[in-house]
Amino acid sequence: MREQLRGNGVSDAVVDDAVLILSELLSNACRHGRPLGRHTDVGDGDIRAAWRVDTAGALTVEVTDGGGPTRPVPATPSVTARGGRGLNIISALAQEWGVRDDSSGEVTVWALVSSKKPPGISGNGSGPNGSGANGIDANGIDGLTGFEGLDLSEAFDDVG
Repeated sequence: MREQLRGNGVSDAVVDDAVLILSELLSNACRHGRPLGRHTDVGDGDIRAAWRVDTAGALTVEVTDGGGPTRPVPATPSVTARGGRGLNIISALAQEWGVRDDSSGEVTVWALVSSKKPPGISGNGSGPNGSGANGIDANGIDGLTGFEGLDLSEAFDDVG
């Protein structure tokens, strides 16, 4: 995806966001969705990923699976939880996202990515709450739900 989008002139920032979004959507489909086709067990079968750039330059990323027992909705994980932040990350990076069902039982989760960041996310690491480097402030990472109290300011101190 990265190579194809860059080859078509999509900016690095949009490509980076789209790759992360695709990764989160694929992970969610593998973990929570049924595979496409006749398979009924989670983890046994196919899922479908697609992306397209429209004439206005907006990039849509989507992943389709065979549906699951619940609808995809953002979670509110504890600070120490190992997962549950994927859709919150997508909400922060995408202009909008949603879920589309079709008559065959397939479920597609899509995200629209643009060169413009959504409100509350800035490109220079200075968030709406007066955050410092890397968008980290007292409320977590740019105020994203599920990241409250998480401070990564010293996480990379030993990186030279």
